[in-house]
Amino acid sequence: MRREPRRARFLHCIALIAIFACIAFSERAQADIPYASGEDLRVDLYTYGPGEIYWERFGHDALVLTDVRDGQAIAFNYGLFDFNQKNFFLNFARGRMNYLAAAWPLADDLNEYEGEGRWILAQRLNLTPQQRARLRDFLIWNVQPQNARYAYDYYVANCTTRIRDALNDVLGGALRAQMQQQPRTFTYRSQTLRLMAAQPWLMLLLDLGLGPYADQPLNGWSGSFLPAQLMQTLRSVRTPDGQPLVIHETLIAQARIPPPSDSSPALRWPMLAIGLIIGIAFALAGWFRRCNRIARYAFAFGGAFYTLLAGIAGAGMALLWAFTAHRSAWANANLLLFDPLALLLIPALLPLARREARASHFAIALTSVFALVALIALILHLTGLLPQHNLHWILLALPVWLGVLSGLRRYGEER
Repeated sequence: MRREPRRARFLHCIALIAIFACIAFSERAQADIPYASGEDLRVDLYTYGPGEIYWERFGHDALVLTDVRDGQAIAFNYGLFDFNQKNFFLNFARGRMNYLAAAWPLADDLNEYEGEGRWILAQRLNLTPQQRARLRDFLIWNVQPQNARYAYDYYVANCTTRIRDALNDVLGGALRAQMQQQPRTFTYRSQTLRLMAAQPWLMLLLDLGLGPYADQPLNGWSGSFLPAQLMQTLRSVRTPDGQPLVIHETLIAQARIPPPSDSSPALRWPMLAIGLIIGIAFALAGWFRRCNRIARYAFAFGGAFYTLLAGIAGAGMALLWAFTAHRSAWANANLLLFDPLALLLIPALLPLARREARASHFAIALTSVFALVALIALILHLTGLLPQHNLHWILLALPVWLGVLSGLRRYGEER
């Protein structure tokens, strides 16, 4: 299968929310899979570290079956997509994604990921011959064209969770039973921000689009949606007979690129500072409107630009909630801060560039509502009634709306 980076970049740019995937692109031919017996099979989990490009930041993994008689190793990969699916881009945007499983020689994966400078670690799994045979049968069945497609979700049904589920099945549920007892201090949101921190604007866009679903506390099972997290969690798992599941680890390749941070970035104070700067600038521009043409232009065009961004953001979040299956974007409390109705302020703000212009009662009233709702969002958050972790967005939006309101009230004064 050949990778097609340009097409992949295009796909991910038009559907940014879908980059929460550990994706391998599906242009390779399926490998001829040897049907070795359980006694002649070795099972390894190969984990590939994050890459430099944004869609590679979450890493990847594969289950590898090796025929110990001749050393032939086949990698079974999930998280693949097919551009030739009917209505592919429409379904992708709607969150109704059908992804694929496929298999090819392990050497293809190793050459690619090592060439990209990503670390590679192999974990030998302690499975009985019967379990290895059962896993072999499932994987071979799963990569057949009639069985390969599955409903994809970037948090609960991706390249890693499918592997985790397959291992849990052959272990009779022991994997899930143990992993659910392991608490985690992170959430879907914190892991997403941590891994996307190298691309700040994209990180902020994704964070803006995530609703309260992304803030639920995770355990070892739900938290293993990331390849590296599953790799770490498996180290403490034991087989039903009490033996370690991972009996040997081999570092195949060292990383040649900087690793992601161990924690998500602190956004509250930077966002508050930005919000205060913009809000105070709007208020001052309204104050000096009569004597300074630059102040009038700054308020009119700057305010229109801000309300355009706020309206587009609100419309996008509303569409994700109402018309898509992206459940991590549902019930997004950031709609209290960025309302699609903000677009109605644009025709009221632009004329204020003229010296004699006055703000309409409608513009002042609507902006008052936006500022009041943002204040209510702050109160709800501080009292714990708002489950979404979006305080940094509140600290950005509230001062800006107050600044726009202050400026508009100045423009509404009698001359």
